[in-house]
Amino acid sequence: MELSTCIYATTSSFPKEEIFGLTNQLRRASVSAASNIAEGQGRLTSGEFMHFLGMARGSVLELQTQLELAQRLHMGRASELQTPQDQATELIKILNAILSTLRNKPPTNHKSRTQP
Repeated sequence: MELSTCIYATTSSFPKEEIFGLTNQLRRASVSAASNIAEGQGRLTSGEFMHFLGMARGSVLELQTQLELAQRLHMGRASELQTPQDQATELIKILNAILSTLRNKPPTNHKSRTQP
């Protein structure tokens, strides 16, 4: 959520003609990342959780690419764009660590037990 909030603040100073372009793409990618993490957390199996974390990871990588493009197009000061870039890098590290832990965890049986 912190990354999404930062992206909204950062893109508020982007050119108005980019509202339906890069501004929108950055905002959608940041919200997608947060939403996929939340949805994955609500799933019943670790496999489903991993799937949504993977989708969130993809959205963060997309966001990093878009931030790089914004910097190359001089849509914001480098210092303003660095904060969300740093947050995105940190989030990728966290997602990679969680995914690695889940991959190395023995599978669990989530079937409910019935009483005889």
